[in-house]
Amino acid sequence: MRIAVVDGQGGGIGKSIVEKLRKEFGDNVSILVLGTNATATSMMMRGGANEGATGENAIVFCAPKVDIIMGPIGIVVANSMLGELTPKMAKAVGESQAKKVLIPLNQCNVHVADTGSRSLSQQIENAIQIIKNFSS
Repeated sequence: MRIAVVDGQGGGIGKSIVEKLRKEFGDNVSILVLGTNATATSMMMRGGANEGATGENAIVFCAPKVDIIMGPIGIVVANSMLGELTPKMAKAVGESQAKKVLIPLNQCNVHVADTGSRSLSQQIENAIQIIKNFSS
């Protein structure tokens, strides 16, 4: 299974996702990190990814080549992350045949009903469980 993790800004959410994926699946998955900027890519690589790439073209090129795309919900919203996520990036993620597992953060003027009071860590754990269910 090949999983892409997409993040921007500082890459902290993406790094947490990568660390938890690696802890849960070990070397049984290939993790590709795709950052909207070099800082985000570098941070996610530190979480234990197999490979990483940066920028619009990397996301557009790689989105159709993975089984699962994971990240904050803003990765499907044009101009989110303070404009770092371009319309082409959001379109590539949205149109990819990959399954999408999105962390429902109420940011980027997108509000997800019933996120409850779960912490970011709990939301990532829930997203990891969804991926486990894909492979069973």
